[in-house]
Amino acid sequence: MTIRFALVGCGTIAGKHVQALSRIDAAKIVAVCDAKPENARALGDSLGVPWFADAASMAEAVEFDVFTIMTPSGAHASQVLDLARFGRHFVIEKPMALRVDDADRMIAACDEAGAKIFVVKQNRYNPPVVATREALDAGRFGKLVMGTVRVRWARHQAYYDQRPWRGTWAQDGGVLTNQAAHHIDMLIWMMGEVESVSAMTATRLADIEAEDTGVAILRFASGALGVIEATTGARPKDLEGSFSLLGEKGAVEIGGFFTNELKVWNFADPHPDDADIFARAGTTPSVPAWNLEQYLRGVILALREGRAGLVDGLGGRRSLELINAIYESAETGRTIPLRFRPKLCRLGIDA
Repeated sequence: MTIRFALVGCGTIAGKHVQALSRIDAAKIVAVCDAKPENARALGDSLGVPWFADAASMAEAVEFDVFTIMTPSGAHASQVLDLARFGRHFVIEKPMALRVDDADRMIAACDEAGAKIFVVKQNRYNPPVVATREALDAGRFGKLVMGTVRVRWARHQAYYDQRPWRGTWAQDGGVLTNQAAHHIDMLIWMMGEVESVSAMTATRLADIEAEDTGVAILRFASGALGVIEATTGARPKDLEGSFSLLGEKGAVEIGGFFTNELKVWNFADPHPDDADIFARAGTTPSVPAWNLEQYLRGVILALREGRAGLVDGLGGRRSLELINAIYESAETGRTIPLRFRPKLCRLGIDA
């Protein structure tokens, strides 16, 4: 059974989805659309598929199984809420929305329509990340102590100036919503439910509405602590996108640019395969969009078997709720308990 994809948004990220899907025999791109007809035409002609300037028109004219939403983050909610009536499934680039209330409406609408939501978190498929999660599930860390993510990337002003929505509250948010979204997802995937968060943000180098730098301290329901450090102000170039997990019986650090290189693998109780873990799972293949390909293979398998994907709508909502709480803390100067209703968080609101 071939799963037919229709792409919504023909920008830079669409190229990665095209690369990934082209290597999957069970996948086929059958249509594309973009609000800018010239972008839709260029991609559609290159793929030999029909192109559209409107997603609803595309759904009415072409038979397919999955909308792939790759538009600016602030447009995700309205598009899914409008398109859910067609009963097609959704692959949504991160974040699934900017407001928790919008995420709830998206989940409800798709549940009513019988449509599944898959939120793209491809870094979960990086081999070092997979190995760490397997060790965690096997109990090798024991009691968790601390989890830390560090996003030290360089995004110069030219990056933000390329697209007018970048760095805006209404359509994008800052480094925590955009660049660090995958890392925040990984932190709570490993560490579990967050009890509370205290955060500070700043806009140091970029001329944007939202933050280019942020830090947050988390307390998890387990009692463990977490640290988020994120900036697009690294100069003159990118430094790292890393994750570390510390427990009473072991410590792992994953570095590289996309949490794709194993740096430390230390456990008090050695296993026979620890000696070759770096050779087996120490790096992520350098094939373009390799981890996205693995993610999309998981989507196809989930659709064939009628089950939820690795990151469904509720999974996407978890990291969004934390990001909203981080902004609420930064605005109020207070520690914010999770399961809250935002009052001063500006994300997803016109300035």
